[in-house]
Amino acid sequence: MNDISDTPAVTHPKKSLPQEKHWPDELRVSLERKWRTDTNGSLQVQQSNRLLCDMRSSSLLLLSFLVGVCDVQGASGFRICAFNLQHFGDSKSKKSTVMHTLTRIITRCDVCLLQEVRDSKGKALPQLLTNLNRYDSEHVYEAVASERLGRTESYQEQYVFVYRTGTVTVTGQYQYPDDKPGDVDAFAREPFVVRFKAPKTAIKEFVLIPQHTTPTNTTKELDALYDVLQDVKKMWKTENVMLLGDFNADCGYLAKKNRKNVRLITQEGLIWLIPDKTDTTVRSSTSCTYDRIVVNGESFARAVVPLSAKPFNFQKEYRLTEEQALEVSDHYPVEVLLKVRSSSNSGASLSLPGTKEIANQRTKLFSLFVLSHLVLQMFTC
Repeated sequence: MNDISDTPAVTHPKKSLPQEKHWPDELRVSLERKWRTDTNGSLQVQQSNRLLCDMRSSSLLLLSFLVGVCDVQGASGFRICAFNLQHFGDSKSKKSTVMHTLTRIITRCDVCLLQEVRDSKGKALPQLLTNLNRYDSEHVYEAVASERLGRTESYQEQYVFVYRTGTVTVTGQYQYPDDKPGDVDAFAREPFVVRFKAPKTAIKEFVLIPQHTTPTNTTKELDALYDVLQDVKKMWKTENVMLLGDFNADCGYLAKKNRKNVRLITQEGLIWLIPDKTDTTVRSSTSCTYDRIVVNGESFARAVVPLSAKPFNFQKEYRLTEEQALEVSDHYPVEVLLKVRSSSNSGASLSLPGTKEIANQRTKLFSLFVLSHLVLQMFTC
């Protein structure tokens, strides 16, 4: 008699008990029943495992999408940002990974000041706007830009404000003429001032004065910003003014002994929101508070979410190496949150976006935890 294990196996779906004409009928019936049960059970387990793998794959895609949504929803509340893009032009716009990181950073903001925009061909900024609107379909992004500014033809920059049209509108713009008697041409890149209306914020309307100072002339340009502030307040009859940008206001560019010569520092009513000794640079070899946000007056200060002004460490947030982060910029963006008004049955009330952001971060962390768990399970499929 042949041993059953020596009988050649038959592949599915035509598996059947090996034929042996000398087996008793009762034994044959019992074995055939057991064979069919085992075979069907094996097929069911395989089908079940395949279904689980498919479900995990679908869940993986869904969670990846949710984590991406959290990046955009992280901008809930009203966030104003200022970001030195470090030589942003045609060359940088062709680097897809860099553009993706820039897109993730900027879509966090309701208004984002971009500096060192050197788009001489006029292609990089439109490409960035296209990427922003494609990445965050919940909002529409537009931009208002200064002319190209600089003392020489070989090196010029633009100030660019990118903003969400659904939360804020531009109501005025003003290129500071930089012709103050006795101090003509105080700036290498004179401020391009923009007035915004944001009805859902506590402040409702405000003016932003951008400045990227020349490192070798930081003290003088920062002091001259006080004249710009007075000019804007008088022209638009408002106290709700914020000054922001890469001031180079630290380390070797602004010596402590020179601070007494900067009216933007010494005059009352001006609140510097980014504290000294806050590193706004990407390189591990430097620690300087170059990038700043300053608000004029108590009214504007009260409209700011307490302790919300800070640099955004995109290297840490997006898990980049220092080399990868420096491809994006050698500066971190700085940002601040404004209090927003939320409608309720009892009328408008102030809400702190920081609370919603904490909940959003918790959701993101939970999604990442489940995502990593599913990835591990995928390897078992």
